[in-house]
Amino acid sequence: MFMRIIYDEKLAQAAYLIGCQKSGEAIVIDPERDVDRYIDLASEHGLRISAVAETHIHADFVSGARELAERIGARVYLSDEGDADWKYQWLTKKIGGGSYDHQLLNDGDIFSIGMIDFRAMHTPGHTPEHLAFLVTDRGGGATEPIGIATGDFLFVGDLGRPDLLESAAGHAGAMEPAARTLFDTVGKLGALPDFTQVWPAHGAGSACGKSLGAVPTSTIGYEKRFNVAVREAKSEQSFVDFILSGQPEPPLYFANMKRDNKNGPRVLGGLPEPAKQTVADLLELDASQVAIIDTRPWDAFRNGHIPGSMSFPLTNAFNTDAGSMISDEEDIYLVISSDDREEAVRDLIRVGLDHIKGWVEAADFDEADNQANLVGLEEVDIGHARSLMTQGDTQVIDVRRATEFAEGHLPGAINFAHTRLAEHLSDIPRDKTLLVNCRSGGRSARASAFLQRRGFKVVNLRGGMLAWEQAKA
Repeated sequence: MFMRIIYDEKLAQAAYLIGCQKSGEAIVIDPERDVDRYIDLASEHGLRISAVAETHIHADFVSGARELAERIGARVYLSDEGDADWKYQWLTKKIGGGSYDHQLLNDGDIFSIGMIDFRAMHTPGHTPEHLAFLVTDRGGGATEPIGIATGDFLFVGDLGRPDLLESAAGHAGAMEPAARTLFDTVGKLGALPDFTQVWPAHGAGSACGKSLGAVPTSTIGYEKRFNVAVREAKSEQSFVDFILSGQPEPPLYFANMKRDNKNGPRVLGGLPEPAKQTVADLLELDASQVAIIDTRPWDAFRNGHIPGSMSFPLTNAFNTDAGSMISDEEDIYLVISSDDREEAVRDLIRVGLDHIKGWVEAADFDEADNQANLVGLEEVDIGHARSLMTQGDTQVIDVRRATEFAEGHLPGAINFAHTRLAEHLSDIPRDKTLLVNCRSGGRSARASAFLQRRGFKVVNLRGGMLAWEQAKA
């Protein structure tokens, strides 16, 4: 048996390429949308992807299952568990007409890729339709599973959060029943051999849990002994209280991902190819109607950027921040190094931002002729911030998570997590200067540029709460 993890560091997402070397067939479990990576990797190892499977309807990225079904005719294996609200709607909508080759799975169903068996195990709680896949390599003579692709049910050190149906998708009253369902699902781990390897869909940094480990894989036995969330499953109520407390605010784009992955992601057929443009071209655009993403370092951005553009350096937060602050219907233009363009395009389409129309070489902003038409964004140190806060026309906006805010914040601050800021614009005063802060100044920088685009007068607090606390010491 062949197995490789294809890991997206930015979304902390893991897809699994599993192949039978005897038959030359392979399957991808939980692929992202830019599927050429999986096709190429399989080919490098003498394998052909014949199938694709999903553990559940994902909320944090656009699935590549439909893309693989269209591009290479892969057979699709998806859950048939859950009620009518959790059924895939795209399986009969093949481009050009007809249905995709597919099989819907219920608990206990088995399918095979060559000499490798995959047994579906219904693991609801994170979502109602969630499946895990127990993998047994009959070609190697095994009669018990080598591993289980757990999706967003079981992580290394954590469990998938059960609140997203309510906190991200807006299903009021869903989180507590889901937590109780997850409690029952955890009980199923007792029937699995301790040696079974755990292959989760996410690692540290994912918003699909609150304390995921940075080790990519584990075993059932280890997680039963040391996973804090699993160990809390001794009493139902204590488990519910634990699993629902302290969960981070889900990024705003999560609701769109649920919708798109259920109804059917748009088939791309390849990566978008934005046209190269000039700074002058971008200056002619109405930045309230199109999204201009500036990936230059923060200091370069705040010293001079195209009016209405947003600051998203190409860090691990890039696609989460862009997905939370840009509509999936907006046309997008990039200010970026040519060497980084493909990376940014891949990041954007993974969160459903497909309309990437043009790009400008970041170095062109250094030319003197372009500087005159740019605008800045004010950033102040602690001393200046204190002076602003004594004035009645300043409102402090704290864009950290609610759990961080509860541990301490600037006087008079109001709190909106930066990844949920777009839904709170009507709650933010327009007649005041906004002093925006976070822990160290990074999230507040991105939030400040977003708010500036929306017409607010903003000032970013350099160094954030760390600098504030240091100044008090």
